Amino acid sequence: MLKKINTPFTELMKIDYPIIAAPMFLVSNTDIVVGASECGGIGTFPALNYRPIEKYAEALKEMRSRTKKPIGVNIIVNKSNTRQNDDLKIALDNGVDMFITSLGSPKNVIAEAHKNGAKVFCDVTNLEHALKVQDMGADGVIAVGTGAGGHAGPISPLVLIPWLKTRLQIPIIAAGGIAHGSMISACLALGASGVSIGTRFIASREAQVDQAYKDAIVNSTPEDIVMTTRVSGTPAAVINTPYVQKMGTDLPWAFKILKEHKLTKKYMVPLIHLMGMKSLEEAAVKPTWKTVWTAGQSVGLVEEILTVQEIYTKLITEYDESVKSLAQLGVNS
Repeated sequence: MLKKINTPFTELMKIDYPIIAAPMFLVSNTDIVVGASECGGIGTFPALNYRPIEKYAEALKEMRSRTKKPIGVNIIVNKSNTRQNDDLKIALDNGVDMFITSLGSPKNVIAEAHKNGAKVFCDVTNLEHALKVQDMGADGVIAVGTGAGGHAGPISPLVLIPWLKTRLQIPIIAAGGIAHGSMISACLALGASGVSIGTRFIASREAQVDQAYKDAIVNSTPEDIVMTTRVSGTPAAVINTPYVQKMGTDLPWAFKILKEHKLTKKYMVPLIHLMGMKSLEEAAVKPTWKTVWTAGQSVGLVEEILTVQEIYTKLITEYDESVKSLAQLGVNS
């Protein structure tokens, strides 16, 4: 590996490279998490990838037996996730160093994690939410912009990162559309302290998803990514497969009405999430005509299936080349 990249994020997490292997539903696993952390970045995974909860505790024990370097867990903090408090406790018992919170208030996670010295980064898509979590004591934010897989934000990273930078005192991690080292240098230039990369790791040897999913990542272009509300009720980026085309990308009108009505909203949101999770689960592990594959626009830059270590080496080499070529453009005084 090349020399370290020092940023406020790497200093905070005591890691060599500011590259998170993002937590991906059904994709992130023990091998990816351990591989990323051992490479000097940080591997993370969604707690809900392991069900029942006993399997989650086992996975954390295995990760901890294979790496002493920092690892991270993503916890969904909205009311539909009835496991969140147990997931948090088990993670803390196993010495998890970093938490990524999504879709709700991170207040409890921040309070409990800080008792253990763990750090909390919160997914945000705008300044209002970023300021709220900063006030709650978050250690950083993951700025999810356009181009991300799954629940992408609506704002271009070119705008989102510098905008957040104007008002935040905590580190910003850029997420969305990153699969090449030059994008890492661009994000750091915009004011980010690190990057979160998901889609690139789907096409890794360690990912235990169906080969057809990996091939789809390699063969797709940015134009093949569409936003759908059918998966979770919230716009999510997926590959535009024949099944997605047949199904359409909008929630059926009856679901929409029930989701928006105040009396039925609390029942519909978890139901839509559950139905979406089931279809993602089927597609990820076995090819079926019901193919819903989550991916971001960075598929266009994924040319081959590599190991996690090869991906890290490639990203860091590209980053280094990019920084050197920018330096040659330097301003002559």
